[in-house]
Amino acid sequence: MIKLGSVRALFSVGTFLLVCSFSPSVLATPAEEAQLEQLDKIERELELQRDWAKYRWEKTNSECYQKYWVNSCLKDSRAQYRKEIDPIRVQEVELHEVQRKLRSSIKDQRDVAKIAERASAEKAAERVANQKEFEEKQKAAAARAADVEQRRKDAPKRAQENKAGTQLD
Repeated sequence: MIKLGSVRALFSVGTFLLVCSFSPSVLATPAEEAQLEQLDKIERELELQRDWAKYRWEKTNSECYQKYWVNSCLKDSRAQYRKEIDPIRVQEVELHEVQRKLRSSIKDQRDVAKIAERASAEKAAERVANQKEFEEKQKAAAARAADVEQRRKDAPKRAQENKAGTQLD
């Protein structure tokens, strides 16, 4: 059986975290990440509770097949399982909602930081330098390609000159 006290404790923790996430003050990213880690821990605990409830349900179901009134036993087993799993599901829904909002907030803060970093004069100067370097490399590559093409065109002429100049008697 699920401990009713632990379910209530988790529910109250989840409610507290839900209320904290709606607070108007902007939390620092490390604090939000710590809060997200705490929510992940609560989520793992809820998953564990869900797994134990499923284990108990499956065990009860297998025991039902040893009884004469199988369908009635299965129905009661399913009702007990639903009674255990429904509060867990409610907590999971609230928890996932808070996690989504928190992850969205963290992502928004990181996006703002990236935008601010891109807008800095230092980064703008770096981009201009990179662009100039790229253009210089393109010009150098075009010059090399033109030189190679010119050498190809001149190859028969040079071959003739080499033959004429190096004749042996």
